[in-house]
Amino acid sequence: MTLRDATEADLPAIVEIYNATIASRMVTADLEPVTVESRRAWFATHQSPSRPLWVACEPAGTVCAWLSFDPFYPRAAYDGTAMIALYVAPTHRRLGRGRELLLAAIERAPGLGLHTLLGYIFGHNEPSLRLFAAHDFVRWGHLPRVAVLDGVARDLIIVGRRIIP
Repeated sequence: MTLRDATEADLPAIVEIYNATIASRMVTADLEPVTVESRRAWFATHQSPSRPLWVACEPAGTVCAWLSFDPFYPRAAYDGTAMIALYVAPTHRRLGRGRELLLAAIERAPGLGLHTLLGYIFGHNEPSLRLFAAHDFVRWGHLPRVAVLDGVARDLIIVGRRIIP
């Protein structure tokens, strides 16, 4: 797997991977697929060196996963904290891609000026909760029943890890 900064040419693959998660109601609070056009502004915010968007590619260059660093809160004192969003294509799940991306984020966070990483994970998304827990993220917050997915109220778990003591 090759890890690199995403380019605008990667946006269709990023959107395709994201949209593949929507129907499961496990990963995102979006209820309908998004479009490439609707994600252009989001993509533009990730052209900052401190909040990159990475893609993981197969040897042939096909994007198989992506990870973004998103602002936690828009106040200067929180600049060293980022929320991680991590998505893996259905054909590449359970192959360690998520683990590889998460480890890269942890390793490279200090170079991005980050001291704390967060994950916002639905309480019923056990695979993601296990992945983050396996890499020393702990539960820092529990927001009960804050999302409604197809009429079912779902919890949001906030996990965190301090990278620089």
